[in-house]
Amino acid sequence: MATSRTKPRKYPAELLTPVEVAALLRQCSTTAPTGIRNRALITVMYRAGLRVDEMRALKVSDVNPANGTIRVLHGKGDKSRTVSIDDGGMALVQRWIDKRAALGHRHGPLFCTLAGGKLSDVYVRNMMHRIGAKAGIEKRVHPHGLRHSHAAELAAEGVPVNVIQQQLGHTHLSTTDVYLRHVAPADVIALGRSRHWNPEA
Repeated sequence: MATSRTKPRKYPAELLTPVEVAALLRQCSTTAPTGIRNRALITVMYRAGLRVDEMRALKVSDVNPANGTIRVLHGKGDKSRTVSIDDGGMALVQRWIDKRAALGHRHGPLFCTLAGGKLSDVYVRNMMHRIGAKAGIEKRVHPHGLRHSHAAELAAEGVPVNVIQQQLGHTHLSTTDVYLRHVAPADVIALGRSRHWNPEA
């Protein structure tokens, strides 16, 4: 007898504030390689709006510190795009790049294991859940929540929807419009802030 598949439960978007993201980063060591890496990968998803799989697929050559950009070669639908990241975020990424080189890793994924392999999706999700609990954040802390927060903050700053569309890698403007409508206006207003983010706050 055929049984119907149960669709995964969809939860409403829960935005993290800059203060909450900074609290997440404080749970990651500033000296241990894993902590430096995790601070950088959280920052890339939050400050550049990357999907978790896009972040995991990055290579060092995709990062351009001089221009403040990150190249996504294989986004959703196998589309490529270049996104921006602010100087504060790039500094954390550069620190991991330097530490990664010191570990002897010259090739492979940017955000690798200490042995140089690719990080698993499960590891990233479990890590974020764990440090969210340690930080005392009662919201659901997950990779896509960082992307939601990034989009909401851009909207709150008055960034044009077509620019947000390009940053997020949406094919159609209507997708971005629907995406932003899922965020409550009050939450968007509360998230307004300067692009000069201080991850140490």
